[in-house]
Amino acid sequence: MSTPLKAAILVVSTTAAKDPSTDAADAALRDVFAQDGGAHWAVAESRIVSDVTVDIQRQITLWADAADPVNLVVTTGGTGFAVVDNTPEAVSVLLHKHAPGLVHGMLTASLAVTPFGAMSRPVAGVRNQTVIITVPGSPKAARENLQAVIKTLPHACLQAAGANSRALHAGGVKKLEQEAGVSPTGPQSHTHAHSCGHSPLVRHTTAPKSNDPSLGPSRRHRASPYPLLPVPAALALITQHTPPALAPILARVGPSLVNAVLAQDIRAAENVPAFRASIVDGYAVVVPPSGGKISGVFPVVGVAHAAAAATATAGGGEAVLREGEVARSTTGAPLPRGATSVVMVEDTVLVAEEGGEETEVEILAEEGGVVRAGENVREVGSDVREGEVVLRKGERVSAVGGEIGLLASVGVAEVSVYRRPVVGVLSTGDEIVEHDREGELRLGEVRDTNRPTLIAAARDWGYEVVDLGIAGDKPGSLEETLRDALRKVDLVITTGGVSMGELDLLKPTIERSLGGTIHFGRVAMKPGKPTTFATVPVKNNAGEKVSKVIFSLPGNPASALVTFHLFVLPSLHQMSGVSPPGLTQVPVTLAHDFPLDKSRTEYHRAIVSVGADGVLTATSTGGQRSSRVGSMKAANALLCMAPGLEPLRKGAKAEALLMGNIRRDV
Repeated sequence: MSTPLKAAILVVSTTAAKDPSTDAADAALRDVFAQDGGAHWAVAESRIVSDVTVDIQRQITLWADAADPVNLVVTTGGTGFAVVDNTPEAVSVLLHKHAPGLVHGMLTASLAVTPFGAMSRPVAGVRNQTVIITVPGSPKAARENLQAVIKTLPHACLQAAGANSRALHAGGVKKLEQEAGVSPTGPQSHTHAHSCGHSPLVRHTTAPKSNDPSLGPSRRHRASPYPLLPVPAALALITQHTPPALAPILARVGPSLVNAVLAQDIRAAENVPAFRASIVDGYAVVVPPSGGKISGVFPVVGVAHAAAAATATAGGGEAVLREGEVARSTTGAPLPRGATSVVMVEDTVLVAEEGGEETEVEILAEEGGVVRAGENVREVGSDVREGEVVLRKGERVSAVGGEIGLLASVGVAEVSVYRRPVVGVLSTGDEIVEHDREGELRLGEVRDTNRPTLIAAARDWGYEVVDLGIAGDKPGSLEETLRDALRKVDLVITTGGVSMGELDLLKPTIERSLGGTIHFGRVAMKPGKPTTFATVPVKNNAGEKVSKVIFSLPGNPASALVTFHLFVLPSLHQMSGVSPPGLTQVPVTLAHDFPLDKSRTEYHRAIVSVGADGVLTATSTGGQRSSRVGSMKAANALLCMAPGLEPLRKGAKAEALLMGNIRRDV
């Protein structure tokens, strides 16, 4: 086929029609055309319409009834059972011929992934010379459905466009299968031989799949199907698939604002200072228009204290200072009207007093008695002008207090900040028991170390945490626990259950039961190799589809804490608006020899301290076995150690990721 077939994509989503950035299905379908279409396709056009029957039909007929129609229309979205899911009904009445075989192929693909594939209502057929198919709105399901039929669609489109059927079928079915790149073992050519020697599993996606618990222990993988990614590649996937900063909320200025990230520029609501104020204890004076020479004895006609409405004359009225008069003024007090400058009390001598109050002072002005206008005076707005930007969007409110103090000083009582994600922490495994359960452990039982540790770590970084408890190694129970968690929180952290055993059910539950996407399932690092990052599509309270994040961390305590700081924290930062996300990296000098792993990058738990010479040095916390939670005791950094055969020697340089405050050598 010399000329590519023209395809059009129609996204049916009221949400995406309002905000196209929320749609991911279009990109997923384009990816299938590019990777699985065998150069047969060109995506000529794509559109987004609301879940409205007339809008769906109008766009399809524009493509199919044109003088030069597209060969294929793929709609995505609106194929479920929701009240607004109208796509199958809208498309069905447009079809001149129905194609139940294509529907069967798509449903077979969905059912091979999850029994809930039966909840999709695909429609397929031909209008004029255009083939039309409908796929679900979930990017993952849309990809799987299109992949299920993509190899056979060129043949269908050519026939619909009027090609000679006899010529197309010359050579028989075998020739058609060969040209399309399909085999009779399944709808597509994505099959792979199972490592244990059984008949090949039918695969409808190019992404790796976790174990299928329903197949039993003998059919589970003997080796992980997930590629071993380097840490930078894993971090890039986290950046790509973590939702952007959450919707802003209004927050009161106060201590609870610590760690919040501003969602907009903040402008001063008023001048600081709001009045002309003295910056010293002394005497307000009036510089004469003829010059600034002031010396001699002056009557004290008033007093100005740093208190509201405290500026008054000796007779009790408002002080209006005139040339030849002075008024006592304390630091921060508003100047009397007419005052131009303030002479420090140290440059005066008391001459007379009456009833405990000063009545006359002598000003001892040097340099010929010259006092300049504006001396020792803070002018209105000299610190901050009303309307001036005092803090920028994206800045983080620290616990030091400077940002809160600045906001308070300029009269800002409420600011827009990004909502901080709520974190859920779940431990998994039948062997896990509460850490504070009384009595001795039975054979095989393990106290839950990870959950309280990770809850403490997340709270220390300023995030609200929901304790999700312990889930046993039962698929239904784990699925229900995760579904409930995803309704309550923005990000779920689980520990355990991510390795290769028959009871390691987290990956299958995420993929097969929740319809999630595992973006990586192994990382080339030590500790933390089985770390898993996934996203799951869910509907929020407004009925909109959103993506929730799941991090499944290893069960070993040190591994869980290392991977929390290395992977989970950057994801939380991204959702919070923190930039740049992740731990701060600094160069350090090794205080002693450090052994290296021969094949994997190691994140060595260490204590970074600063000496009297200002040099940052790193000391190991001891044995680094991943199950040794003591290796995290007192650790404030992770040393990034590339693999090698020889140790890094004392005095060598390394990069440290800071988890806490730098210590001071004593």
